Amino acid sequence: MKRTRFVFSGSGGQGVITAAIILAEAAVLYENLNAVQTQVYGAAARGGSTRSEVIISDSEIFYPKVTQPNVLVCLTQEAYNKFSRILRPGGILITDTRHVQTERVDAVQKELPMYQTVMDKIGKPIVFNICMLGAVIGLTGIVRIESVMKVLEKQISPNFIEMNRQALNLGLKLSESVQT
Repeated sequence: MKRTRFVFSGSGGQGVITAAIILAEAAVLYENLNAVQTQVYGAAARGGSTRSEVIISDSEIFYPKVTQPNVLVCLTQEAYNKFSRILRPGGILITDTRHVQTERVDAVQKELPMYQTVMDKIGKPIVFNICMLGAVIGLTGIVRIESVMKVLEKQISPNFIEMNRQALNLGLKLSESVQT
């Protein structure tokens, strides 16, 4: 496996950092991979910009900072405006169609209606981040969906497992709809 560098970006309250933590834990605990995860909060915890970085590799990781991600997720226009230039040429840019208008970049662009799909199918925006995580996994194949579900089952209340499973699968289906 090649080293894969992710940047998840959005605004506070969207669950960007939570999604990154879940991805890193799934890689380490259930995929026998190495991972590091870091995060940066903006001026305000809710509503301010957030950024979380994850590096996943089958070899040692010596430096936890991501300067040119292979995968960049932008869930807000502010995040896209701020981070789209750091994406590695030929990388994958994943954006939400409701919140982000993109310009052409030197990347594989995947514009997905994640927020709207969650609202239409589940009706609760709280799992928007899990839908996004399902799309990331579907587009990269970095870990198995089952590994993510194991992490979710350990971290969240049993009352919310089914909703999160649905959101994860919605993201996976969205990713399948845009693969070429």
